[in-house]
Amino acid sequence: MAGHPQALQRYALAVASHLGLIAAWYLFVKLGEVPKFVMPSPYDTVHALLVPNYRWPENIAVTTIEIFGGYILAVVFGIGAALLFSWFRWLEMAVMPLLVSLNMIPKVALIVWFKYGIGPNAMMAFAICFFPIVLTTARGLREVEPDLLDLVHTLRGSRWQLFTKIQLPGALPYVFSGMKVAAILAVAGAIVGEFLGSDRGLGYLMLQVQVTLDTAAMFMAVILITLIGVVLYGMVLALERMLVVRDARLA
Repeated sequence: MAGHPQALQRYALAVASHLGLIAAWYLFVKLGEVPKFVMPSPYDTVHALLVPNYRWPENIAVTTIEIFGGYILAVVFGIGAALLFSWFRWLEMAVMPLLVSLNMIPKVALIVWFKYGIGPNAMMAFAICFFPIVLTTARGLREVEPDLLDLVHTLRGSRWQLFTKIQLPGALPYVFSGMKVAAILAVAGAIVGEFLGSDRGLGYLMLQVQVTLDTAAMFMAVILITLIGVVLYGMVLALERMLVVRDARLA
């Protein structure tokens, strides 16, 4: 109960800071008489959603699919790879250096190898998210108390029982730490993919309206991209609070 008012206070401060930013934005544009093509007002930005030629619902849906699709794949394969590394030490020693080398490859090469579209852009998000999840999850699985592992082995527990009963619960703080970092990176990966090669999505729309100097629409696209990222990050936070006790959370 003691933490409930504190949580409400934290949320209230977060909302107040955002409202303050919008108010400062409005005052800066109005009092400074800033031209619309330089910085539109909040009203003009929201009003850009009424332009039918920009196909807002379709572009929002495409970008959302790319971000969430790439992120979910990274979580599944990242945790799976870390689990295999914890089971087979030789596999980690052989594959981890390879993953480090592959992670150094510029992600824009994916657009060259694959054609543009939702799939390659989701793969861009996946490629950027995968490595942080693998690293943090693998570390979390290694942090489990050796005595607990020996106990399960003594009781002849299977590897799956070892993972579900001992390793995963102990590694969850590390898993969610990587997932939160990856949630931020997923947005950047998908948008970079749309910048480099796409015919749909909010990133693609930003490039189109930039040519016509429709700054209000560009601001709106940026805000929508931010909201998608905030929703993803909020879902990860909510899941973390459901599965990880407060004192065990890393951040």
